Amino acid sequence: MAFYLSFKHSNLFVRIIYTRNSQACEFYPHTCYYRFKLMRKVDFLVIGSGIAGLSFALKAAKFGKVLIVTKSNEDESNTKYAQGGVAVVVDKSDSFEKHIQDTLIAGDGLCDESIVEIVVKEGPERIQEIIDYGINFDKNPAGVFDLAKEGGHSEHRVLHYKDITGYEIESVLLKQIHQNENIEILTHYFCLELITQHHLGKHVDKSSKDINCYGIYAFNTESNNVEKILANVTVMASGGAGHIYANTTNPIIATGDGMAMVYRAKGKIRNMEFIQFHPTALYHPGEYPSFLISEAVRGFGGVLRRRTGEEFMYEYDERGSLASRDIVARAIDNEMKKSGDDFVYLDITMRSKADILKHFPNIYAKCLSIGIDMTKDFIPVTPACHYMCGGVMVDEDGKSSINHLYACGEVSSTGLHGANRLASNSLLEATVFAHRIFLSAIENYKQNIIPENIPEWDDKGVIQSNEDILVTHNLRETQKIMSDYVGIVRSDFRLDRAMRRLYLLYEETEEFYKNNKVSVKLCEVRNVIQVAYLVIKSAMQRKESRGLHYTTDYPKHAKELIDTII
Repeated sequence: MAFYLSFKHSNLFVRIIYTRNSQACEFYPHTCYYRFKLMRKVDFLVIGSGIAGLSFALKAAKFGKVLIVTKSNEDESNTKYAQGGVAVVVDKSDSFEKHIQDTLIAGDGLCDESIVEIVVKEGPERIQEIIDYGINFDKNPAGVFDLAKEGGHSEHRVLHYKDITGYEIESVLLKQIHQNENIEILTHYFCLELITQHHLGKHVDKSSKDINCYGIYAFNTESNNVEKILANVTVMASGGAGHIYANTTNPIIATGDGMAMVYRAKGKIRNMEFIQFHPTALYHPGEYPSFLISEAVRGFGGVLRRRTGEEFMYEYDERGSLASRDIVARAIDNEMKKSGDDFVYLDITMRSKADILKHFPNIYAKCLSIGIDMTKDFIPVTPACHYMCGGVMVDEDGKSSINHLYACGEVSSTGLHGANRLASNSLLEATVFAHRIFLSAIENYKQNIIPENIPEWDDKGVIQSNEDILVTHNLRETQKIMSDYVGIVRSDFRLDRAMRRLYLLYEETEEFYKNNKVSVKLCEVRNVIQVAYLVIKSAMQRKESRGLHYTTDYPKHAKELIDTII
């Protein structure tokens, strides 16, 4: 919103344009305009409004000004759609050692054991903090937490609120955010690029050791202007990239923006080949994104069946339907290929209607809306892209390879998940690393000296496009390439074909981007293509099958454990 003040001065008509939070002024002699340029500078900048970003913001606000930037509504994040809950050791029958071991087994040898120990052991204190904010995890009549069990877990240890745990967490944290005067949220701001020395004319590449982050350029979708936001500390908490595939449980905002931005800024990205397909998304053709049928349904006794009614998971793993997600997703994929069907069935009819309604009211209502009564009927399910186990490489304090840039949540690669994420470990990881980033950031945030000559966004020579259909087409084609060639089962032939086809889309999109004004659709498809490239390149480099990366050309583990770093 802009305010205008006009007056005469020395027979000249002068107009002052004042825009909210303006901090600079320019005089235009030919037009006789003064214009206040919009520029913001804060102590802590958070990109994203999920549990990771909000948890950090609430703590950092005690030490300085916090600005949260999100590209959609403030509550739109992957956190909001998390059904299952938070895996954490709170019961006496459980132990840190058991949780650590379950995580390591699920990660198929690639977890960083020190990180696993940090997250598991620091988890209870961090979860108690969000409980203190007012989050109401379900309890039994005796007042004890009603702990669920999910795939890959040896004990009941998943805290939950019915089947909308993420929504509950998001709502409570946002309430706390709004009560804090030191935190500001900018909604409908699309982050375009990280600001580094590159924008000052200095050469920066992957070998550079001293890359500094000074903030971001962000596209204000309401004013259609690109704004410069400077910060001593930037926390990337932008979520995942489910929409690189045609079938995903992620909200439509999950286009890998943070990963793509960090890669373009020459930051290090790790293990992007490990993409978790949730085994049980509701099969409902035409619905996008797919509705998730929580793993907690299988933890509650649900079993996977063929069309004939036969249970099949014990043919693949001794844990049956509660095997880890990588194993279950591959088993379902194999069953669908053998039968020619587009789905298998999930059966929870052995539980009482009262129990189902108590634990899964949202899932029950969704199924009923399409004519399926899960208390009587089998639920048709199919795997869908769900979670990125790779991402921006960070250390134990959440520091990326770029100075003053941290990453937290699904956008990051901490070493916790390895080659496959254990169910409900992600929300736990987010709270632990948000805290560790906070501790590091408050020690270092004053050390970032931001140059005064950082330029404004340069859009000289670009035009306003009326060819959005080209952008939409390239997005759909990218998603089809990834789904057809880089899915649950891969091969060298498929990956090579995917890379060649993706390169053509990359060239087209980059050319379009250089010549046209920025738009959310254009920037999202650019990021989707960028992340798809990272996934394919990483998959091509891993000459083995491990966890979520299964290739028919290398069906066994390699002798040497390595991370894929790009």
